[in-house]
Amino acid sequence: MRALRFSIAIACIVAILSGFAQVQKDSQGERSARENVLYIATDGKDTWSGRIARPNEDKTDGPFATLERARNAIRGASLPDGGITVELGGGVYERDRPFGLTFMDSGMENKPIVYRGRRGEEVRIAGGKVVTGFKQVTDQVVLSRLDPVARGQVVQADLRALGITDFGQVKEGCMELFFKDKPMTLARWPNEGFVYIINTIGGSVIDVRGTKGDKIGKFTYDGDRPKRWMDEKDIWLHGYWFWDWSDERQKVQSIDTERRVITLDKPYHVYGYRKDQWFYAYNVLAELDTPGEWYLDRQTGMLYFWPPEPLDNGKTMISILPTLVTMKETKHVIFRGITFEAARGTAITISGGGNNEIVGCTIRNCNGTAVSISGKSNGIVGCDIYQIGEGGISLNGGDRIMLAPAGLFAENNHIHHYGRWTPMYRAGISVTGVGNRAAHNLIHDAPHQAIFFSGNDHTIEFNEIHSVCTEANDAGVIYAGQNWTMRGTDIRYNYIHHIYGYKGLGAYGVYLDDMYSGTTIYGNLFYNIPRAAYIGGGRDCTIENNIFVDCKPAVHVDARALGWAQYHTDAWVLEARAKGTLMNIRYKVPPYSSRYPKLASILNDEPAAPKGNVIVRNVNKGGKWDEIDDKSRPFVTLRDNLINQDPRFEDTEHQNFQLRDDSPAYKLGFKRIPIEKIGLYNDDKRASWPVSHTVKLPETIAEQKQ
Repeated sequence: MRALRFSIAIACIVAILSGFAQVQKDSQGERSARENVLYIATDGKDTWSGRIARPNEDKTDGPFATLERARNAIRGASLPDGGITVELGGGVYERDRPFGLTFMDSGMENKPIVYRGRRGEEVRIAGGKVVTGFKQVTDQVVLSRLDPVARGQVVQADLRALGITDFGQVKEGCMELFFKDKPMTLARWPNEGFVYIINTIGGSVIDVRGTKGDKIGKFTYDGDRPKRWMDEKDIWLHGYWFWDWSDERQKVQSIDTERRVITLDKPYHVYGYRKDQWFYAYNVLAELDTPGEWYLDRQTGMLYFWPPEPLDNGKTMISILPTLVTMKETKHVIFRGITFEAARGTAITISGGGNNEIVGCTIRNCNGTAVSISGKSNGIVGCDIYQIGEGGISLNGGDRIMLAPAGLFAENNHIHHYGRWTPMYRAGISVTGVGNRAAHNLIHDAPHQAIFFSGNDHTIEFNEIHSVCTEANDAGVIYAGQNWTMRGTDIRYNYIHHIYGYKGLGAYGVYLDDMYSGTTIYGNLFYNIPRAAYIGGGRDCTIENNIFVDCKPAVHVDARALGWAQYHTDAWVLEARAKGTLMNIRYKVPPYSSRYPKLASILNDEPAAPKGNVIVRNVNKGGKWDEIDDKSRPFVTLRDNLINQDPRFEDTEHQNFQLRDDSPAYKLGFKRIPIEKIGLYNDDKRASWPVSHTVKLPETIAEQKQ
């Protein structure tokens, strides 16, 4: 019997491999010579050959049904010239498990393995399940908890009856609901914006440089709204509890509606709580009071939903899988022209390997990060990424000990409306490690950072960024912080505009926080930003050849390590003297001593002083030029900046800030900025074109946060 099974398996493999060299009939009887193509379709079967795109007339052959069947057919095969393409026909592929690839599923140079959606057809890989069987709510206990306006509008579906029992956690990894491909809102109050802590009453007072609060999560609120919540089982609050840049979701332990006191469960927020900070309540059935809201009773498995339009107008889907695609140590594998959606965590993960790409795809409606990439020479190009719970793209690769670059890249991607679930420090693009690149991306509509970077020798260029940092203050559009050894990054030719911070209280363009050093800010256009280029106590940074318009101020340099932040540098100096390392880096020997010679002698050169910063050949119009404190100014080189003259822009009224040929800046050595090259570009790798986006104005943001 075992021999028979082995013979059958061999026969199947031979049949598949021989198919790569055969000419097959397709469903219309036409012949095709596409030797290197396998097909998958929603009406396919894994017992078929996968060599024709559609089932034949007598339904004896046709495309495969699953990605796994195509993967297994390729695994171990001799790759033909040009590689192999797995083409998915149009439709929704609801996955019951993530699709996994390993080194065994790799292509070769000039022989890639490409998984792609058929041109002209919408191909969707979904980690969720369509919810059916909605009925009107008739349970009087439930109806009594609903707002009167919601009764008769809210419908219910029994998820357990649909075989769904894993609902995730409310705090993180949460199941989400989507209708017509848009995320719906877990029932909350207020429906938009926040309410505020009236006072903290925990009794464990803290004082951080004059900012006072309480370590214990117990505080008073205004109004009587929580009186409606007394029958709720699992109330959560999402708040910015102490600092404007640190949020957390916390469970309610109890509510005293007479004294208007909320007490939170432990563990408390790491920074504590303080008066006038903002929060909202969610996971509250009694607050399911507006179209688009939903609630899940985790004990009964009953889903309650107020659809924003008739259910027949679109599909209702919930997210199930933690991820959609994992690639571990693969090489030369490409996913192209596919929509990935409805995962509870990160949609696509590329771990290790090399020369893999995600091209022209749409990634949306995921609770975690859209794409996480490590390895070498892997990247993502031309994708649309939106409605993401955390960040957009994570690039993490390279050897910081040897300063060996990874060459990871994110290029020509449109990233917007991310940070829905975890807003702080979840960037549109995160670049860490050594020698990676983020270029020509359009990033907008997010509560916090556009680009986060750490590590060495990255390139961040030709990106357009606007309307971010809408829910935080003391926040950076492009941000890095707290490390002397992370040097060599170039931030050049980016257009950053219309940035305000929460309630217009402030956010920064390029923010080098807490002594971050050795970074070059060159040839960027900053428009309508508080604190556009910000050096927070760092050294050896260059701000050169930039245009600043209506920024307040254009440049900032401070000497915080000589004052309140001295404890940072004291710790670094102690480590360097005791261990001979800085942040675990042997900074006095190659490659660091040769790549960054100033770093090798830093301990002998007033390490806490912001030395070596150069601000030259910049153009400033409107707003305020500089904010350099008295301790910093003696250490800063300021030269050839055009400040009090008309720079002669091409068309200020229409925000064309290119300099005319007769600009006096050129006499100071200013070099023309290639503004016309900034942002997205149209080519055959773009997921969509043309691309539209709307700039948020201050009054728009203020209205949203009321």
